[in-house]
Parts: sequence; structure tokens; C-alpha cells
Amino acid sequence: MKTFLLELLICPACLPEERPLQAVALDVQKQDIVSGQLVCRACSRSYPIRRGVTFMTAATQSNSLAPSKYETAAVLSSYLWSHYGDLLNDPDASDAYQQWAALLEPKGGLAIDIGAAVGRFSFELGRKSDLVIGVDRSYAFVKAARNLLLTGQTEVELAVEGLLSRKETLTLPHEWPADSIDFIVGDALALPFRQGTFATLASLNLIDKVAKPLKHLTELNRIAHCGEAQLLFSDPFSWSTEVAAEQDWLGGTTEGRHAGRGMDNLKTLLQGHDNHLKPAWRIDRQGQVWWKIRTHCNHFELIRSCYIKADRHPCHWD
Repeated sequence: MKTFLLELLICPACLPEERPLQAVALDVQKQDIVSGQLVCRACSRSYPIRRGVTFMTAATQSNSLAPSKYETAAVLSSYLWSHYGDLLNDPDASDAYQQWAALLEPKGGLAIDIGAAVGRFSFELGRKSDLVIGVDRSYAFVKAARNLLLTGQTEVELAVEGLLSRKETLTLPHEWPADSIDFIVGDALALPFRQGTFATLASLNLIDKVAKPLKHLTELNRIAHCGEAQLLFSDPFSWSTEVAAEQDWLGGTTEGRHAGRGMDNLKTLLQGHDNHLKPAWRIDRQGQVWWKIRTHCNHFELIRSCYIKADRHPCHWD
């Protein structure tokens, strides 16, 4: 954990109250906190820092993580390829993250990549913002992203067929920033940051993967500047009852408050209807980006992610 995060984090369990955290028994090496704890005196929760990774969710109070496919080596490999396959000069890779990054303007201040996975978009944001924080619930993903951050390279084992695999060395471009970026384990439904912290926000391919999609939007809105902020939201809207109850979907149903298409409902919510998100966002542009996940050399998923780029100017509360 980079030391610059110490002043930014608050207790997610105490939200909507913004309770500060006290650092305890920190082992700091070259501006990176290797181990220690962040303690909330209000609720007595302790958030551990282990091997440089900070755990900022209630689920990580114990020494083990809940079983998840996102903690497996196979899924980690697929996501590393999906994020960085173009850097491996793989002809099958997509340039999705470059396309998404081109939609955002350079903007001073803090940026957040919610659902950062293995970190590609956080690195892209690092070239446009002063400080960047990538947040994901997967320890395996955050660990891999921080390893890239600290060493500039990692080894990726790519499945070829059956038990066959090949190893590739992924090396980040030397000009990509590192000192101004960090990654933490966190929950998109309880982000450990104060209201109005971020000038640039991104949520890529996440809202259909959380149990309470509307809560994700309200949390994202809470931590955004009330004025002079930009937001990039992109998702394939693959709603599933394995993730969220049907009544909590923000689209894909014929009845209920959010009947219809997810993109249409998202635009309505961002524009301030139903008073969920204030001040309102202005839709700057929308479109789609195709991206890929690789299982093995003969098996890929091609996914269309629909995006909205939105802006907010100095706020005028009604």
C-alpha cells in the first residue's frame, strides 16, 4: 500500500458516517507499506495490510477469503491476457482499454478505477490524473496488479489446450507511471473514501457483477466531486440471478421500476431522475467497445460493452 493512501481511506463499515482510520504497527519500505493495520476506533474493525495489499472489506476481517472463481490461476491468466494481450503482441488481443482511455480527458486530482481487476485501466488513468486508485474484491487480481506496479513485469501462463500451456513475460512500457498508482481490495458497494474525493471515475464491466447495482451507482456518485467530474461507465448488462436478485437489476426485465434496457435506465439515473444521483450528470457521449476474454488458444469470449461518458460541472443543489 502506497503511503499516499493513508490520508484517503475511511472505514467502509461505518458508512454513511465518515470515520477515520488509525495506522498501527506499519512496516514502511520506500513509500510502500508492507504490513500493518488500519483501525477504526468507532466500530473497532481492523483492516489488515499484508504483503503490501490493503484489505478494505468487511469480508476480509478473517485470514481467509471466500471462495471465488476470481481467485483461481486460470481466471487470473485469462484476465491478464484480456488486459495486457496487446502488450504481448498477440494478434488475437483487443485494444479495448486503449479505446476506453481515449474517452476520458486529462484531469488533475484523484481518479478511481472501480472493479479494476488486474489493473490495465488504472495504468491508463495514471497518464491522465494526478493519483489513481484501483479497487477490486479479488485478492489475486489486486496482488497481480501490484506486482506489475512494483516490478514492471510478470510471468503469464497461458493455456494452450488441455494440460498444455506456455509462459509469456509481460513487461509494462517504461513510460507508464507507477509512483502515483495503487491498488486495494475493496467493495464497490461500500467504498472506503470520503464524499467528493474523486475527479475521474470509471466502472468497467462491473454493474452486472454486483449484488446491488443501484447501490454501486449511489456509492460511485457519493465519492465523485459534485462539480468538475468525469465518469466512464461501460457494461454488457449480462444480468444474472446468480449475482443479483431480479428485482435489483437495472434493466433486462418487463416489469418494475427498471424495466427495459439497462443502458436506457442508466442514462435516466445519471441524469438525476428518481433523485437517486445528485447533482445530475450530463451525458457527453455513448457507444460500444468490444473486448475479449481468453480461455485457451482456441476459445475466446467476445463481449460488447456499452459505454456512457458523462460529465458534471460545478454543482447547483436543488
